[in-house]
Amino acid sequence: MARVICFGELLLRLTAPGSERLLQSHALEVCVGGAEANVAVSLANFGHDVNFASVVADNPLGSAALGELRRHNVNTSAVLRAPQRMGLYFLEPGAVRRPSGITYDRAGSAFAEAAPDAIDWTEILPGADVFHVSGVTPAIGQKGADAAIRAVKAANAAAVPVSFDGNYRALLWQAWDGDGPAILREILSAATYAFINERDIALILKSRFESREGAFEAAFAAFPRLQAIACTTRQQSSVDDQAIAGELVTRVKRWVSPVHELPGVIDRIGGGDAFAAGALHGFITGRDEQYTIDFAVVAGALKHSIPGDFNRVSRSEVEAAMVGGSLDVRR
Repeated sequence: MARVICFGELLLRLTAPGSERLLQSHALEVCVGGAEANVAVSLANFGHDVNFASVVADNPLGSAALGELRRHNVNTSAVLRAPQRMGLYFLEPGAVRRPSGITYDRAGSAFAEAAPDAIDWTEILPGADVFHVSGVTPAIGQKGADAAIRAVKAANAAAVPVSFDGNYRALLWQAWDGDGPAILREILSAATYAFINERDIALILKSRFESREGAFEAAFAAFPRLQAIACTTRQQSSVDDQAIAGELVTRVKRWVSPVHELPGVIDRIGGGDAFAAGALHGFITGRDEQYTIDFAVVAGALKHSIPGDFNRVSRSEVEAAMVGGSLDVRR
């Protein structure tokens, strides 16, 4: 069991039921989510000691959201409470040839308004095996960007490996005209593990690459701390029928996973976070690279079968799916 710290905004997700357009009927389904919270829940389900650091609304919505994390054995002692509102996002599920759509409502939230130095990292980071943050946190606003940069610098100072998921959210950056590439570059410079692809690297380095391999080489050259990059490749014949594969690259070698067909996708939101958590599980438990990428991709694939943001599967369930086996009812 490793000790992991995840830092980001805890959100409420409001989803149109079934395959309806947003507010087609007067109903919304509510669940708790957020990029870093999704990783926290997955790693806790894999058996790790996970602390979630954040600032959450000091009201019944915030209490319910924290209760959901605790229900998945995530430690919330590093979460601060504040009088502002909860951040929200609205999901309109896609179907057939109509893609899903997300509408953000996060301005003025307790997390977005928190001071960049609200969390005392000198109390939280010592003894941690990895610190995880995503590109969503700095995209929220200048305070979020300053807080994320401060956090990764504190992790570097404490000799705690940093895990960074690019998660570029153009709509959030546009809302406050933030310089996403420059800010993400500063965060990525602190990272040991990165969940990014050639598009993220091109954006951050403001360059064009002829191949994914060329982008990875440029990233390793630009960021001396970086030791591993992992990403997925997705194919879609429709919103409901997809396939994913994974790739893990270090400074010396490359590993790929088998392609996993995903017919009848239930919910792909959080799939990338499930993949990142799966790879982190391999990294922090010292597993070999092929196991790590295979475990990560299967974890991400299983998330596509589960409604909501969280990947509610255990390590043993992922490992069972890695070797195939019967899909009959388990009695």
